[in-house]
Amino acid sequence: MQVELKHISKSFKKVRANDDISVTFQSGRIVGVLGENGAGKSTLMKILSGYQQADSGEIWLDGQRISYHGVQAAITNGIGMLQQDPLDIPAFTVLENFRYGSRFSRRAGREQLAAASQRFGFALDADAYIETLSIAQRQQLEIVRLLALGVRLLILDEPTTGISGEQKHLLFDALRALARDEGLTILLVSHKLEDVIALCDEVVVLRSGRLTGAMQMPATAAQLVKMMFDTEVQPRSRKMRRPTSDTTVLALDQVTLRAGRSSVTGFSFNLRAGEVVGLAGLEGSGQELVLRACSGLLRPSRGRVRVAGQDMTGRSYHDFQRAGVAFAAAGRLEEGLVAGLSITEHFALTSDHKAVINWKGARDLTRTGIDQYQIRGTADSPIETLSGGNQQRVLMALMPPKPPAMVLEQPTRGLDIDSARWIWTKLLARRAQGSAILFTSAELDEIMEYSDRILVFYAGQVVEVNDPARTSVDELGYLIGGKRLQAPAEAVPAATTEAS
Repeated sequence: MQVELKHISKSFKKVRANDDISVTFQSGRIVGVLGENGAGKSTLMKILSGYQQADSGEIWLDGQRISYHGVQAAITNGIGMLQQDPLDIPAFTVLENFRYGSRFSRRAGREQLAAASQRFGFALDADAYIETLSIAQRQQLEIVRLLALGVRLLILDEPTTGISGEQKHLLFDALRALARDEGLTILLVSHKLEDVIALCDEVVVLRSGRLTGAMQMPATAAQLVKMMFDTEVQPRSRKMRRPTSDTTVLALDQVTLRAGRSSVTGFSFNLRAGEVVGLAGLEGSGQELVLRACSGLLRPSRGRVRVAGQDMTGRSYHDFQRAGVAFAAAGRLEEGLVAGLSITEHFALTSDHKAVINWKGARDLTRTGIDQYQIRGTADSPIETLSGGNQQRVLMALMPPKPPAMVLEQPTRGLDIDSARWIWTKLLARRAQGSAILFTSAELDEIMEYSDRILVFYAGQVVEVNDPARTSVDELGYLIGGKRLQAPAEAVPAATTEAS
């Protein structure tokens, strides 16, 4: 399917998201859509896929101008989009979501789901409820659902977040086959330049709402960064750093955790003031359970959880908050933010717990947060109108200024290179003030670069990398895959994990 966008423009009040964009996507090609956070990528893709209407401009498919309103109409015209936060129905099972919008019988839908899952190497339980799935599994379900609905142009917004390297290779092989053998047009919106380099035939680049460049692949990461930012981003060196404090701010003592098919048994861990600890592992290996136990969202069936020496076992999330644990979820709109509320209303919710809201104070905090975190939006912007990266910036801006412990699920999810470093500059400034940081990431480079210690979760054991500066990304990948190394990694004998 050949797709032409002609003079597309879209504004959200004072924010010009797309400004007179014209671009053509050829059939059978995989095209990377690049740009910094807030450049207009997601807005353009949402217009193409029916989630939003352009203020002006035209869409042409295979030489014919078309006009459609809504997602289902776009799918009928062969255009489907997987968003960063999949739009599924939590109360439905995997199979029910897969069949939604189709004419498959229950039996045929189960067979189609099984065949598609096998083709991509996904492990999707047809009878599991959506609320039990990880974000990566929900993304996988949406991909196979869209293909089953017969889309001819497939838009993928950060599709490799949270999936393993093996699953990514299987996915990329399938996407290449879909483009080569079936003539699908595939648009990949991603900040992972290694994915763009590995998969795409060409790239287009947006900056500040305008189309600023295009390039045929292959290209180097440095060339792509130059196109995106009009400057080069220098690599950072990793240095060994030891925390200066022996104060324990958060501790797990022989905890046993279970949720869905994942479990952690007999796990003990101390988080010290002023240190950064990264948790690594494949989806379902147990690291997510540990983060939620540390923030009061998951109660251990055995063992104790302590914050600053105080026993918090079985206490609520709000009790953990009051004790000084700040949590940020990977699912921005599901758990971290509230669709329909403005940025100012979010700051009001987190800053004022009285019956009457101090709106002047909330607006002052909002202006400060927008400025400090370089959020592309206005104080009155509804949170769902922001790009995924700017939603992530808002989530980070809402964190308390000096929490004793910060527990973060994928804190830079959906951010470009420059924005991710900006966020870590803010986080490390809080570490310098004594905050401890416990985090997960789908990016091994991020875990390696910022962690003082790394805990790797895999099949019945936890391995500690106590000197990331002396460990390579490849070695960390081996540990995640279950291969034991010698120094500097060592097993933590008191901790075991189980995942199926």
